[in-house]
Amino acid sequence: MGEVNPDPVECHSGYEYAERPLAIHWEGERLEIEAIEDRWRIPGGKCFRVRVRDGRRFELFYGELYDEWRVNPL
Repeated sequence: MGEVNPDPVECHSGYEYAERPLAIHWEGERLEIEAIEDRWRIPGGKCFRVRVRDGRRFELFYGELYDEWRVNPL
C-alpha cells in the first residue's frame, strides 16, 4: 500500500512553517504550483492564490490554530 499524504498542500518551510506552497493534492492528483499570484495574512492564518501547471487556479488557506490546510478551486 502506498503512503497517504495527510496534508493537501506541500510547502517550503524556512524561518516559519508554510512560507511557500510547492504543490497541492487535489482529487487524487499531485499538482505542482507554477506561480503564486497573491499571498496575504488573515487573523489566524495565511492565504495564497496559486496557479498550477495546467492553468487551474486555487485559493489555499493555512489555519495556524488547527495546523490545517484548506484548498478551494477558483
